[in-house]
Amino acid sequence: MSRVKKLTILQMNDSHGYIEPHPELYWQGNQELFKTAGGYARITGLFKQVREENPDEVIALDNGDTIHGTFPAVNSKGNSFIPILNKMAFDAMTTHWEFAYGPDHFKEFSGKLIYPTLAINCYEKASNKLFFPPYCVIERSGLRLGIVGIASNIVDKTMPEHFSKGIYFSLGNQELPAFINELRKHEKVDLVIVLSHLGYPHDLKLAQEVKGIDVLLSGHTHNRLYHAVTSNGTIIMQSGCHGSFIGRLDLQVEDGKIVDFKHELINIDETIKADEEIELIINNLMRPHREMLSTVVGSTQTSLNRYRVLETTMDNLLLQSMAYVSGINLAFSNGWRYGVPIPPGPITMNDLWNIIPTNPPISTCEITGSELWEMMEDNLEKVFSRDPYQQMGGYVKRCLGLNIYIKIENPAGKRIQEFYVDKEKVNPEKVYQSCFVTSQGIPERYGRKRKNIGVTAIEALKLYLAKYSPVTVEMMDTIVPI
Repeated sequence: MSRVKKLTILQMNDSHGYIEPHPELYWQGNQELFKTAGGYARITGLFKQVREENPDEVIALDNGDTIHGTFPAVNSKGNSFIPILNKMAFDAMTTHWEFAYGPDHFKEFSGKLIYPTLAINCYEKASNKLFFPPYCVIERSGLRLGIVGIASNIVDKTMPEHFSKGIYFSLGNQELPAFINELRKHEKVDLVIVLSHLGYPHDLKLAQEVKGIDVLLSGHTHNRLYHAVTSNGTIIMQSGCHGSFIGRLDLQVEDGKIVDFKHELINIDETIKADEEIELIINNLMRPHREMLSTVVGSTQTSLNRYRVLETTMDNLLLQSMAYVSGINLAFSNGWRYGVPIPPGPITMNDLWNIIPTNPPISTCEITGSELWEMMEDNLEKVFSRDPYQQMGGYVKRCLGLNIYIKIENPAGKRIQEFYVDKEKVNPEKVYQSCFVTSQGIPERYGRKRKNIGVTAIEALKLYLAKYSPVTVEMMDTIVPI
């Protein structure tokens, strides 16, 4: 006689090293609201509560982007997070920004976790063997669960070269059916759960193409899904970013089939009791850095955030500081998604590290008008491609000193309608002086005479704020959909 079995899945994705509570942005109509959210101690407290309520019926999974994005993460290359993550007791994770410290470091790091890093699409160049295990099998609630990991496929395509030294990535869609078949036929699993860092558009297409996925936990694109969606029989969820939210999915399973489910996007706020042990570990970790990180370096009269796809106040501040120290008004940075908001008021060193935790040097180069046009068309295609599998990276490249008018719906290479540099129509033959940070700001195939100016991004922000605080950072219509 069959019996309905219950299973609870808890998801954390794209926490980006935010181990402590922090400002988070919410919307109410056309208003921005800021509230304190997140923190690994609170998340652990939630995990503990759910596990106590449902013994042997809970799994917790991490979609990655976990050990990069804040000063404590970058300063220790994630190593200081190991005791915290092990106490949180995830069952598995997959990955993206973890490769920022190099594949060898991440391999060593993952070996110190009590749970596996999974990726069916990350390979060693020398041997073509998988760099991490493709899946694991977990038993909960009398069910055998096959957990399959898919890492971000852009690590070797749009990220700095050292991220993928000695390894390469596929999309994973070709490999996935065979692993599902192996789990079903040989491992005799009841459910297949895919843990993906491809991004929500990719994952929706993946679920349409590949049969046999019961649950797909999506990451990378920072979607706050207040309601899980179903596509081709697959339940798909994604849970915001910065650890501000945890996704909870309660399943009822009968004879290896999900017969009912309930989803909740849980706001990690002050109503959740923090785990005291994790709180102590975090306080000890942060104590040597508190004074430096709490140092006030300026103030802002406008809110600074990164939660818009075309242009943001946070990135405009970064670009203005780059232009200030370089003396060059045409500036570019990557369209990063991570970085919690800074409400109006004081700006601290901690805020600066959150804006640009890699703290790269500011570089300059010469670039022609035709290269600028090509570079921006390429970037727009990576963001807005009609084929989700061709979407790579974060938001639109951040720009200063130009104005571009685009048709988002147009095909690749045909989106830009008008292009101005310093309020004059771009001249394809003209050579423009530009400044940028990282190869994601201006990829190496564009421009010439590249050089560093000897000032890092955080130094530039400090100098700019010292000169101009309190700052008012406006939106400048750099990228305008028409």
